[in-house]
Amino acid sequence: MKSNKKVIVIGGGLAGMSTAMRLADQYDVTIVEKGERLGGKLNKRSGKGYSFDTGPSILTMPWVLEKLFASAGRNLEDYLTISRVEPGWRAFYEDGKTLDMSADLPTMLEELRKVSESDAKNFLQYLQYTSKMYDLCMKSFYNKSISGIQDLRSIHDVRELLQMDPLKTMDQSTKKYFKSKHVQQLFNFLIMYIGSSPYHAPAILSQLAHVQLGIGVYYVQGGMYEIARAMEKVLKEKNVNLILETKVSRIMTSGRRTTGIITDQGKRIDADIIVSNLEAIPCYETLLPKERKNEVALEDLQKFQPTVSGLVLLLGINRKYEQLAHHNFFFSNDPKKEFDQIFNKKQLADDPTVYIGISSKSDHTQAPEGKENFFILTHVPPLKKGEDWSIYRDQYRENVFSKLERMGLDDIREHIEFEHQFIPNDIQELYGSNGGSIYGVVTDRKLNGGFKIPNQSKEYDNLYFVGGSTHPGGGVPMVTLSGQLTADLIEEIEGLKDQDQDQDQHAG
Repeated sequence: MKSNKKVIVIGGGLAGMSTAMRLADQYDVTIVEKGERLGGKLNKRSGKGYSFDTGPSILTMPWVLEKLFASAGRNLEDYLTISRVEPGWRAFYEDGKTLDMSADLPTMLEELRKVSESDAKNFLQYLQYTSKMYDLCMKSFYNKSISGIQDLRSIHDVRELLQMDPLKTMDQSTKKYFKSKHVQQLFNFLIMYIGSSPYHAPAILSQLAHVQLGIGVYYVQGGMYEIARAMEKVLKEKNVNLILETKVSRIMTSGRRTTGIITDQGKRIDADIIVSNLEAIPCYETLLPKERKNEVALEDLQKFQPTVSGLVLLLGINRKYEQLAHHNFFFSNDPKKEFDQIFNKKQLADDPTVYIGISSKSDHTQAPEGKENFFILTHVPPLKKGEDWSIYRDQYRENVFSKLERMGLDDIREHIEFEHQFIPNDIQELYGSNGGSIYGVVTDRKLNGGFKIPNQSKEYDNLYFVGGSTHPGGGVPMVTLSGQLTADLIEEIEGLKDQDQDQDQHAG
């Protein structure tokens, strides 16, 4: 039976949409989104016959979407066409070597033998290790809203907690199995899917190798933005109220409860529950009242530092580069120095790793015939307070092109016939992310134990957070799962409240 309680979701990113889909059958749900369309960082742009996904370009763990649609009484296949991408991605090294990340076992072993026979022999053992890490995550991190070590201890016994290798970093676990610098760099770099450093992140995130190789890399026909379209269609079918091009200017509160929102147009909308898809730190800084308890909350949240931001170049290229796959990484020559500069020194890397996604390799509708749509991403440190990244724009763009030309993309500058850029300031302005962060908050073993911001506010009983800065983290599957797990938490808490009220009425 549907409750008469009203839920407001601030922000229509994937996490906010996921929460709304899951709650729509139980509550009266409204999404308030400041942009012209839903999707958040999962967005789109086009020009001169080229189409681009402006945010996430890689889909992993499609079971998360299947589970979400099933929970809404829908079949994902009726809304989306998802296909496997093989190889998952191609790595280019400064010494001219290339390695494909392939989910096909014989192919992957052959790729590893190209650089190290001993590493190829250790690969199956590594896969078992990463698979075990993934299984442990399925039992806890991917199954329930978790806010810290106490929650983990309530789910895992001591043996399982030790199997997570809590004293090791991801880099240390990678080096246990592989000796080749090329192979180490290949598997370590998987952590950049969530914008963190392998030298800081806990070893359990080695499970990202299982996500890539055991489950695979996927693409959505028509572009990744089709995921947002499909979710929006279900939301409309379930009569979720969608308010676009409207910014929330304030969350109203009374004691330990939020009571509703005020929009930038001065409209008041009351609510029994508020879910913020805006990151927690910007939410406390810009939407909640300047009270001492919120200042203390912000102090407590400082251990959740923003992940990397990025320079994004959307390029229409009037030729084809046959040596490139759908997903490509042009690696730095010295990964330790690169990560040290970005994460420790908070400065631009001299020799950055460059990602190029070309969805037209898998989908001819994304670029004119004989041409390709390049999505280029280079990670940079998050913005400092008041920093204007535009002063680096031209110099860093040239740095990226010089690297690509040096590594085999001849005369790329001469073949650009469409270009659009995003710098960290754009990402911060468009999506309200802390420091222009792309993936929420860093996963850092020493800084925050590898945990994210809890899904429920400690200051307000009916305020919840979803998205990359909260559990379980950044990336398409994680933020979508964030919405589902938070919806579970809301239903659990609200259900307990209803039970208490019933008991009080019977007692009376």
